[in-house]
Amino acid sequence: MAGHLSYDEQKKLVVYGLKLLGAITIIEVLIALLAKGHLIHGVHFTGALHYIYMALMVGFSLYKAYFIVYNFMHMATEVQGLRWSVLLPMLLLVWAVIAFFQEGASWGARRNQIDEKNHEEVNKKPATGSLDYDEATAQYLI
Repeated sequence: MAGHLSYDEQKKLVVYGLKLLGAITIIEVLIALLAKGHLIHGVHFTGALHYIYMALMVGFSLYKAYFIVYNFMHMATEVQGLRWSVLLPMLLLVWAVIAFFQEGASWGARRNQIDEKNHEEVNKKPATGSLDYDEATAQYLI
């Protein structure tokens, strides 16, 4: 178990953390504004650039979360078992979020399929010539 920091060391760590997190946040905002075409008119990230943009945003967010948990929540000074007891449930939560997104996309696709089927035009006359259809009574005549 690592030793505890003195007041001055903690103060330096907090100031460093605020500067680092602020700089990363400013970079994230600038990249987002650039990707959506707000900084340079007509520039939109599409294709591979869009995926790079999304990966950068996820990476920056994960790094900020790691930094906050390990330094501001003092996880860096805890024993390995406690670290794993926090990390494993978080990974299960991430897995659950991914699974729920996939499940939601499947439900959305099925709902769209049902909506398309509900708006289809149906041929009311039978395909075979052996049965006649009476439209007035809405019955097949044999």
